Amino acid sequence: MIPAAPREIDTGFPGFRFWPGVLSSREQADLRDAALTAVETAPFYRPVTRTGRPFSVEMSNMGHLGWVSDRAGYRYQPTHPGTGVPWPVMPAILTDLWTALTAWPEPPDACLVNLYRSGAKMGLHQDKDERDLAAPVLSISLGDTAVFRIGAAQGGPTQSIRLASGDVCALTGPARLARHGVDRIIAGSSTLIPGGGRINLTLRKAASSPSQT
Repeated sequence: MIPAAPREIDTGFPGFRFWPGVLSSREQADLRDAALTAVETAPFYRPVTRTGRPFSVEMSNMGHLGWVSDRAGYRYQPTHPGTGVPWPVMPAILTDLWTALTAWPEPPDACLVNLYRSGAKMGLHQDKDERDLAAPVLSISLGDTAVFRIGAAQGGPTQSIRLASGDVCALTGPARLARHGVDRIIAGSSTLIPGGGRINLTLRKAASSPSQT
């Protein structure tokens, strides 16, 4: 059960919110199982950039929309790019976390599922493919600890923080367009993910709300 008032750490970065250890061991296992069940019908795949360079992480999605990347660019779409099948439904615990921690009035419609095996990383980038850039981005960590890096949208110095299994963080307000990425995964720091590694679940409100259309 999500705590009524989970402990939040002041990161010193305005708008970047961090709640360590929000999920219990049982909840982490349940979310892992939900994600692994989802990828049975929406299998992990390795996307490429516009230039054809493959990502080092494997990806899938849950929800009405899924974020994809290929030579045509970055976008959200309702189906898996390989199978053409709609993305599986998000488990309720994800929408509950979104409501409890962000207080955003609308539910998320996209959950990116990233699988980081040993050696995988994610370069600094901004989340800006969503229609409403005021809506928060919520991130849940499962498995091996990640060395997460964040910096201001306009450039300049960055800072890093370790995200362990069960930790949750969010990009909100002045940090919504912050540059962020994963420098490395600390292999063997968790046994949660079969075969080792980290699963990151990123919740977003990708489409416009009815009032915006």
